[in-house]
Amino acid sequence: MRKSKPKKRIILPDPKFNDVMVTRFVNNLMYDGKKSTAYSVFYGALELIEKKTSESGVETWKKALNNIMPGVEVKSRRVGGANFQVPTEVRPERKIALGMKWMITYARKRGEKTMTDKLAGEIIAASKNEGAAIKKREDTHKMAEANKAFSHFRF
Repeated sequence: MRKSKPKKRIILPDPKFNDVMVTRFVNNLMYDGKKSTAYSVFYGALELIEKKTSESGVETWKKALNNIMPGVEVKSRRVGGANFQVPTEVRPERKIALGMKWMITYARKRGEKTMTDKLAGEIIAASKNEGAAIKKREDTHKMAEANKAFSHFRF
């Protein structure tokens, strides 16, 4: 280690659901520091989900996020002049971060008109274990499974 690790910033819970995870998600969703816009997109998506599925929006979102979070990933490791893709367990913090990033990225790539619609569609798909973000998780797991032979190179 070269330097000391930076302190973890304290994230305040969101105003509507009083949940820190929601704030983290909105922070990832935000563009150009426009947090109020990000909040309106997120809350709008949750309302759309409630209309479409007649279930709790936050519960559906949490279920979708849990479905997207990866368990293992591959990390590049240089051993004797060759690069190996070594499967490693994902830390809990990173699991959440990756899940959120994937959900937002693939929501942005969807075909609906507004970001609220896109996000709602991706959350509903992920809660049913389908959609692009779930495919990304499956691909990550497949890659780790294929490179299981190199797991003895773990750091």
